Amino acid sequence: MHQVAAIQMISGPDVHANLTRAGELIARAAAQGARLLLLPECFALFGSPHLARVAEEEASGARPIQQFLADQAERHGVWLVGGSIPLPRKPGGKAMAACLVFDDHGREVARYDKLHLFDVEVADNQRSYQESRDYGYGDQLVCIDTPVGRVGLSICYDLRFAELYLALRRAGAELIVVPSAFTAVTGAAHWDILLRARAAETQCYILAANQGGLHPGGRETFGHSCLVDPWGEIQAGMDQGEGVVIGALDPEYLESVRGRMPVLQHRRFAAVDTIVPAAKESQTHE
Repeated sequence: MHQVAAIQMISGPDVHANLTRAGELIARAAAQGARLLLLPECFALFGSPHLARVAEEEASGARPIQQFLADQAERHGVWLVGGSIPLPRKPGGKAMAACLVFDDHGREVARYDKLHLFDVEVADNQRSYQESRDYGYGDQLVCIDTPVGRVGLSICYDLRFAELYLALRRAGAELIVVPSAFTAVTGAAHWDILLRARAAETQCYILAANQGGLHPGGRETFGHSCLVDPWGEIQAGMDQGEGVVIGALDPEYLESVRGRMPVLQHRRFAAVDTIVPAAKESQTHE
């Protein structure tokens, strides 16, 4: 059994304040025995007009957010999945929504750039979201080995794209993480059902850390961070507010679910290169 934690926050535009609060919650999760911790999307910077400046600092300057993640991982002896931060691939480039993973010695061991960007209309007080104005699109799948198993990386809006999660399962994922900032409206409609569906169809554990409340500026996020097991059942969770969700991964249960219902071996579309249209009825008459 491996203990993991999802950290739920209500981040704002002040990086220092956000990191201070994240540090408190990381310490709480580590003290409860979690070996791998997940922060939410935009944990260090939420709703700030200074995103581009922060991204450039992270690419070429003092790198305060990345240093914070490295220090926290080493201090507590945990693997830390850093939600998402604005980080160009090179100085001067467009920011990417980057999920960085640090091992228990504070070394960066993986980076995932968000593949699917949230350019949508939502019936809330913000109305329109255009993530691609601030961020570039990622283009790589990332799955890594950790002490709690093989972990696939995703971020927020990725959750709506089942093909990504199936690709992570094919890459060996046993746990898939979902750092998020789901809106209150879309979360109430789809958060639980999407998380449970991704878990059941991939037969993976899903660890989801969401932003969870009313933020400075009026944006509201859904919360309900949780751990979902490979049968699609929520094993641990919380409602709104800031806090920590602790849950256990059971490798034997994972293998039992996969062994009793080997859906990966049963999949047929992966073996089909083309879809052949059905033959039309003959128009020939005697």
